[in-house]
Amino acid sequence: MQSETRLDARFVLRVVAAGLISACWLQPAVAVASSDPALDPAEAQAQASWRADIARIEVPADGCFQAAYPNLYWERVACRVGQPRSHSVPPKVKEGGSDVVGNGYDYAALVTGLISKADGSFPSVTGVTHEQSAGVPAFGDGGELGPNEYSLQVNTNYTGTTAACQGHAGCLVWQQFIYATDQLEAGEGAAFMQYWLLGWGNSTCPAGFFSDGGGDCYTNSNSVSVPDVKITHFADETITGSAVSGGNDIVRFTHNDHSYSVSGKDSVLDIATVWNEVEFNVVGDGGGSRADFNKGSSVTVDLAVTSGSSAAPTCKKKAGSTGESNNLDLGPCTASGGATPSIEFTESN
Repeated sequence: MQSETRLDARFVLRVVAAGLISACWLQPAVAVASSDPALDPAEAQAQASWRADIARIEVPADGCFQAAYPNLYWERVACRVGQPRSHSVPPKVKEGGSDVVGNGYDYAALVTGLISKADGSFPSVTGVTHEQSAGVPAFGDGGELGPNEYSLQVNTNYTGTTAACQGHAGCLVWQQFIYATDQLEAGEGAAFMQYWLLGWGNSTCPAGFFSDGGGDCYTNSNSVSVPDVKITHFADETITGSAVSGGNDIVRFTHNDHSYSVSGKDSVLDIATVWNEVEFNVVGDGGGSRADFNKGSSVTVDLAVTSGSSAAPTCKKKAGSTGESNNLDLGPCTASGGATPSIEFTESN
């Protein structure tokens, strides 16, 4: 089903060396054990180290790729295209006023400069036995609804304008790096980027963009087919979003012993020139939906940022940019600096 073109040996040697180097300083970030009971502790740790390493390996070109443990190189695979479903911005009137996660109520990592990469993971997940994506009236009960329907989102801030706005007054750019279940067909997940021109106005959206009916325009990058992972295994998932001005933006999704990536031009939105705040969480699957977890669920969220600084980012509360949500309550947030600046917080019900 997927075409595979192996990259040349020089690239493989270069990325293997990068992986060996990164394994040294990433050790604290890869202590999460796999939920696969068949793996012994040493193998689980080896796969966790590989997941951290492959997230740092450069994707060589535009397109879609995958990597399989223990290899530290990317192989080209077929891209998928389809009619995009929107992963919404918060509505004008926010739902409720509590600290239930999403729909604007979430922590974001704020940096002084510009973010070039953000890595989202779940160091601890306990008590999760089931989840269901539910409709939210403020969004017309939209989204992909039902059991085991959810998305992981790394979302930029939407406070900047770029040339992509084509001079439209009030236009702001916003970009999402997404893993979503059942994205193009039942039983198959996808990783992709969704691009937004918020406040575009009543005029026709640019070529290739769709209107959300409220004055905003959106479209998707290509997507790559990935496993439709059950919610009981989402602790083993990581997602990375990166952006390079004049270069490529990349979404990477990793689960257990496979990693998948989609790369596309940053010039779609020029997001790299205005990205200084980022949100990451597990939420409903599109259309403003809500991921409802069973009672007794507890999740620790870790969001690492690369901005050229070792300073700790700011834990900015009520700074979420996505309209999707979950039914967990936010706990305290801590920020750390050093080799891997990050924020970490808990959410539970």
